[in-house]
Amino acid sequence: MNIRLLLTSTLTMTASCMIAQSFHYPKAPQDNTVDTYFGTQIADPYRPLEDDNSAETERWVTAENALTRHYLDQLPQRPKLMKRLKEVANYEKVSTPFKRHGTWYVYKNNGLQNQSVLYKMDKLGGTLHEVLDPNKLSSDGTVALKSVSFSHNGRYMAYIVSRNGSDWQEIYVKDLETGQDLTDHIEWAKFSNAAWRGDGFYYSAYDAPTGHAFTSKNEVHKIYYHKLGTPQSEDELFYQNPAFPLRFYDVIVNKEETVMYLTESGEGSGNNLYVRDLRRPDAQFVQMTNDMNLQYSPVQTVGDSIYIFTNSGAQKNRLMLANLAKPGIKDWKVLVPEAEYVLDDVTFTHGKMVLNYSKDASSHCYLYTLEGRNIGEIKLPSVGSVSFSGERNEPECFFSFSSFTVPGTVYQFDTDSRTSRVYSQPKVNFKPNDFVTKQVFYASKDGTRVPMFLTYRKDLKLNGKNPVYLYGYGGFNVALPPYFSSMRIPFMEQGGIYVQVNLRGGSEYGEAWHKAGTKMQKQNVFDDFIAAAEWLIANKYTDKKHLAIVGGSNGGLLVGACLTQRPDLFQVCIPQVGVLDMLRYHKFTIGWNWAPDYGTSADSKEMFNYLRGYSPLHNLKKGVSYPATLITTADHDDRVVPAHSFKFAATMQECQGGKAPVLIRIDSKAGHGGGKPLSKQIEEQADIYSFILANMGK
Repeated sequence: MNIRLLLTSTLTMTASCMIAQSFHYPKAPQDNTVDTYFGTQIADPYRPLEDDNSAETERWVTAENALTRHYLDQLPQRPKLMKRLKEVANYEKVSTPFKRHGTWYVYKNNGLQNQSVLYKMDKLGGTLHEVLDPNKLSSDGTVALKSVSFSHNGRYMAYIVSRNGSDWQEIYVKDLETGQDLTDHIEWAKFSNAAWRGDGFYYSAYDAPTGHAFTSKNEVHKIYYHKLGTPQSEDELFYQNPAFPLRFYDVIVNKEETVMYLTESGEGSGNNLYVRDLRRPDAQFVQMTNDMNLQYSPVQTVGDSIYIFTNSGAQKNRLMLANLAKPGIKDWKVLVPEAEYVLDDVTFTHGKMVLNYSKDASSHCYLYTLEGRNIGEIKLPSVGSVSFSGERNEPECFFSFSSFTVPGTVYQFDTDSRTSRVYSQPKVNFKPNDFVTKQVFYASKDGTRVPMFLTYRKDLKLNGKNPVYLYGYGGFNVALPPYFSSMRIPFMEQGGIYVQVNLRGGSEYGEAWHKAGTKMQKQNVFDDFIAAAEWLIANKYTDKKHLAIVGGSNGGLLVGACLTQRPDLFQVCIPQVGVLDMLRYHKFTIGWNWAPDYGTSADSKEMFNYLRGYSPLHNLKKGVSYPATLITTADHDDRVVPAHSFKFAATMQECQGGKAPVLIRIDSKAGHGGGKPLSKQIEEQADIYSFILANMGK
């Protein structure tokens, strides 16, 4: 196919303005598919693009990528952005140290390594010795280390990897004494850990797919037990529940190997919890809870006492205490009751507990006794996000702190004095003090008070023409606290404003805030985002010609819905790996798991009509002048399959009534985003930021 980008004047684009253009978009494969929902017929002409294995789809993908690269590679901003993105990303990144069986471990990245490396230390702060370098598992950094799990005798480490960004996982085992891998190799694991017991471990997997591994619907999650030194074919099927094929199952074993937990999730916003007393050979699992709309997480087991983090009876979460002898929820006792702010996390350390609360989306931490008494607040460096690391019986405790302009700094925390000292601090290649972050609150369409963070250069002038990168998510009980990304720095150095909105649908204010952005209330999320844009314009931070909206996954749905509802409001739209076909999302891989937040088109006529009312794919209209749009996806995305982006791009290119580009960037050997090598991240962000700035005339 001959792909040409036709420009009305010249192929040279200036930094000051984008020359008017017309595009010859590749012709996508089509058919006459029409689906019927409750008597309503819905055409789906680009249904062939759902088959990402077909030759027609492959040709279209190749042609679209050629068009996109032709456009992006000409942008004068891109080379400079690439150079600066590499410079600001090139700093040493160190995780909080953690201790296992008397040995200290830490993850470290020298700067531009694609993946961080796991090291061990003979003493805290001592010489680093490499344990596992994921960069050696592939030539291009596309094999990512997802997690590690140590056997309870300290001899072995199971490590879980994913390839090319896929959710499919493989499990290997390393002998920590010899440093060599064993022959053990597990395939087709998914959403799994490795829970050690005796001379093996439990893991969760699906049957090897008979269809396309990256789009086929995943059903009947199973738990297996793998004994070291044996092939996967001999693994024991420990648990399955074919009566409920659309559920996830996982096993947790405490380090003393006295208690085993089974979690069941996938239908509802929470999980069920089962427990088994391993001290009794004849013991069976006892069901502790029976409501998968609520969350139950065992965070520590001390003898017969089970500390459980839950939102049962507490929309902002609380800590409860169960007893192994009477584990049912009716016998649980409240240890730390629900508070004014949301309880995010509980960490046990040195015979105490650290409780991490979210106040208006930023961390506030307190030290507690094991009996639930508040000892006092832990002083943090400033407004930001904190993650604690500790062991119940170990004196050492650490936390990592970050904010919009402060990369992850590791502090060692003294539980006796409640004081902290810097353990590891990155040396960055920019000036953090040149920037300021402020939090504002604005009214959404229905009057709801919504918070958002703005980060920008201190010398910013409110002239109503500043480039704005407006980011949101708004779903699945996921909060957006302050966090650092070096990728934003070059944009802000050039006078851009990074804005992060805490939309309904997240967990910022507890379960009520989450529910207010789900199912038949999902429009609240879009209204919150649109109101944020209007507030920024009204308060002279920017105008419509300098406003870009960005979001990924459920945030890609957010961008897609807002660009179809208010195409007049935004200059640039970047829906990344987005859920864009709301009528068919549940038919691929684990899309069915999103039904508690979205509902499905099969639920009822009312639910179908509601989804159809905002589904980005189904609300594109011919002749509308849409903003400049760069859709991103990847060939190994088996979380939100590329078909969403493929069909949306083909339809939007057909509908575009204006002159702004509608392009799709389809990454190769990449997935939904997790584990993406740093080199690919930099390439992608250079494309996105140069696209944004060019279409703002910068």
